[in-house]
Amino acid sequence: MPTATFAQRRGQLEAYFDRTAVEAWARLTSDAPVSRIRATVRAGRERMRATLLSWLPDDMSGRTLLDAGCGTGLLAVEAARRGAQVTAIDVSPTLVKLAAERLPADIDPARIDFRVGDMLEPGAQRFDHVVAMDSLIHYRTDDIVRALGKLTAHAERSVVFTFAPRTPALAAMHAVGKLFPRGDRAPAIEPVGERRLQRRLATDGSLADWRLGRQQRIVSGFYTSQGQELVRR
Repeated sequence: MPTATFAQRRGQLEAYFDRTAVEAWARLTSDAPVSRIRATVRAGRERMRATLLSWLPDDMSGRTLLDAGCGTGLLAVEAARRGAQVTAIDVSPTLVKLAAERLPADIDPARIDFRVGDMLEPGAQRFDHVVAMDSLIHYRTDDIVRALGKLTAHAERSVVFTFAPRTPALAAMHAVGKLFPRGDRAPAIEPVGERRLQRRLATDGSLADWRLGRQQRIVSGFYTSQGQELVRR
């Protein structure tokens, strides 16, 4: 079960992305002009998305994928283009609606099942692959491990996800963010220690059937995120 901390943070994210940041997020995930700071975030997310997709098969015909925390659906669309049957779920009804509205004309709508809900509770279905891009970066190490225990329970082949690695620059930005009035803040990113997280993943009983795979850190201006692959043994 998710901890109280996890549930509280999930509620904050729902409120933030469904109300406070809808317009900004819609612009960031489009080709609309953005500020130089947000441009670095957009570029970093594009590189991370390409990295995680590179860890999936080029031909995904006959395979299923869960996009856990799909946002506006950019990764889900690319997976569908490779032939995957995608379930794309996000806690924000507004972002899910936007993702469905933006579906490109070359994608069969039946290829992507957009859902509003808890990314850790996609139902009884199992998936060949699970992707959680920048949807766990707001959680502490223990909650990330618990979340991955639930996501791997739905996965057959691989789970790829990102976390916010603790670096001096990211820790400084995290500290400065706490100085802003609470109502003006986005839900804080939680920088976590890379080695501690990987050690926990390698030894947690719920992940005994999984091993650590590829990893890649992306740094682009105000964007810092690290991709990590888990592969079934």
